[in-house]
Amino acid sequence: PVGEIEILDAVERDLVVSGWNDTGHPVDAGATLVSLFDAQVLRTPGNVALVFEGEELTYAEFDARVNRLARRLIAEGVGPEALVGVAMRRSLDLLVGMYAVVKAGGGYVPLDPDQPRERNAFVLETAAPMCVLTVRGDAQDLPTGDVPLLAIDAVDLSGFDSAPVTDAERVSPLLPDHTAYVMFTSGSTGRPKGVVVSHRSISSHLLWMADRFGPDADDRVLLKATFTFDISLWECFGALQTGGRVVIARPDGHRDPEYLARLMDDEQITTVHFVPSMFEVLLSDSSLRLPDSLRRVIVGGEATSVHLARRVAQRGVALFNGYGPTEVTVTSTLSSCADAELSRTVPIGRPAWNTQAYVLDSRLRPVPVGVVGELYHGGVQVARGYHRRAELTAERFVANPFGGSGDRLYRTGDLVRWNASGELEYIGRTDFQVKLRGQRIELGEIESVLRDVDSVAQAVVVVHGDGRAGDQLVAYVVPGEGAVVDAQVLKAAASRDLPGYMVPSAFVVLGELPLNASGKLDRKALP
Repeated sequence: PVGEIEILDAVERDLVVSGWNDTGHPVDAGATLVSLFDAQVLRTPGNVALVFEGEELTYAEFDARVNRLARRLIAEGVGPEALVGVAMRRSLDLLVGMYAVVKAGGGYVPLDPDQPRERNAFVLETAAPMCVLTVRGDAQDLPTGDVPLLAIDAVDLSGFDSAPVTDAERVSPLLPDHTAYVMFTSGSTGRPKGVVVSHRSISSHLLWMADRFGPDADDRVLLKATFTFDISLWECFGALQTGGRVVIARPDGHRDPEYLARLMDDEQITTVHFVPSMFEVLLSDSSLRLPDSLRRVIVGGEATSVHLARRVAQRGVALFNGYGPTEVTVTSTLSSCADAELSRTVPIGRPAWNTQAYVLDSRLRPVPVGVVGELYHGGVQVARGYHRRAELTAERFVANPFGGSGDRLYRTGDLVRWNASGELEYIGRTDFQVKLRGQRIELGEIESVLRDVDSVAQAVVVVHGDGRAGDQLVAYVVPGEGAVVDAQVLKAAASRDLPGYMVPSAFVVLGELPLNASGKLDRKALP
């Protein structure tokens, strides 16, 4: 078969399989979220760890609260491989609850009280946690069922010791391969699926990110992500491994650009993590400004435009473009985006420590540099699988043909390509590949061309079905600040760079793109 002809020579095959995946880096084999945090408490007990609505907790004060609650959970029988729901809006108690679960040895399951009751009921039924941590104000919005609730602002913890929790007190010793959390993400069938991530995976991720950014005790990280969205992991745990402080945005604050800008300025934030479309909204308002304290912006969760990267670079702020499905522990590849390096696309970078990235065809064979294929991830950051979904785990987590016995790859469903510099470029989802009048089309390729037009800040292309005219490509664009979008200019640009069948039939100008609760583009809400 033609598809089995080897088109890579030995040198290029070695480059894309081994050379660019030479990510080995020694890390503490016994590291867990607990050991990393405990070590930092010893180093900086008096540093401010958390700030929320005018209240501050030092590392020692925060740790004391966490240890008391952890011992209460241990008394309830929580230990390694036991799950505990955490259902609170952003607050100091939310962080205390998350840390207490992992200190007890358990894995936490995030539940957002603002999400539909039916979804939370499904998560509770599927995860079957031993109990759910909450606070009195949030408990009323939860479909409790038979799962016991523990309101941590109503329970007396004075009888529990605040000293560090040891393995001798836990139900059994906490090991790196034990579950740290189970994050439920949207499923294609409409049923959320719970991704099981170990301490080994998330610890390696945090150590790698700390090495990339070099945060220190002067860093202030803004926590504004919904904690059911996995980018919250770095916001919640990253800075507290290095002595910095986490500034917690109020529960509804992540949707308010004016509030976020004011909070960032008041608290002298140095590091923020945004979904690109949300950060575009922040930058597009001329009345808002980034604080002078800001050192770095990390974006991820969806494609980043060159337009956004250049705007950030012009402000003298370092921009990092990250990529990573929940199944590969938050961020699996990262690129440092200097303005001089940007051309038509913003790369998603190179793989993390001890993590591999393979660009493969439908036969799981490596494709050449510059050729589009599906991204598969291997290595330490690959999750254990889906909670109580063996058939789906077997479908998405496959044997690694390039690794040793028992090694697995996660099939991302994302289309990428290697560039000549050894960085990955994101093209789009495999399910965003459409067939229109017999022609196979990558919607991401059209979007990339439209974003290159100076007047366009954001662009998304979808296929709309019409009973009379049939299917057609429709482009939705958001103008840059002060710009006016001309549909004829867009059509000319698309016609210049794309074959005729890929040129959209219609161009719709929007003030902003619709976003879902996680800040990602909501394609279903496009008019």
